[in-house]
Amino acid sequence: MSTPKDTTVQAAGCVLWRRSRATGEPELCLVHRPKYDDWSWPKGKLKRGEEALAGALREVAEETGCRAVPGPELSTQRYVAGGRPKKVRYWAAEAVSCAFSPTSEVDRVLWLTPAAARNRLTQPHDRPLVDELLAVVHLPRTAG
Repeated sequence: MSTPKDTTVQAAGCVLWRRSRATGEPELCLVHRPKYDDWSWPKGKLKRGEEALAGALREVAEETGCRAVPGPELSTQRYVAGGRPKKVRYWAAEAVSCAFSPTSEVDRVLWLTPAAARNRLTQPHDRPLVDELLAVVHLPRTAG
């Protein structure tokens, strides 16, 4: 029996955004995972043979109830989770329609200004994606 050469967990997700109905300013979507009690971008492990972008959009739909239009690919995050290396590919994605229903995996979503999202994210490695999103979709940067 051969051992896999690469045990890196392959995952994908999106920095999900929309324009505020009230102000027209960008709002970013964070998900709360009760298992880890953390705030992060919607993301998850890829299914066998699944393309990364398709997996990212599937995870957004499962975790937020949002249908999203993908934009540019953002930086790939690499870190160790549960003792294993993890690689997460991210895309900017604009929410088109949303109907969130809490699950055991994600019990809350928040739509926040970029500055508030940056401050709320639990993992420091997730924070640079805020500015990256604002740059690639040409949204105004906010203080913070």
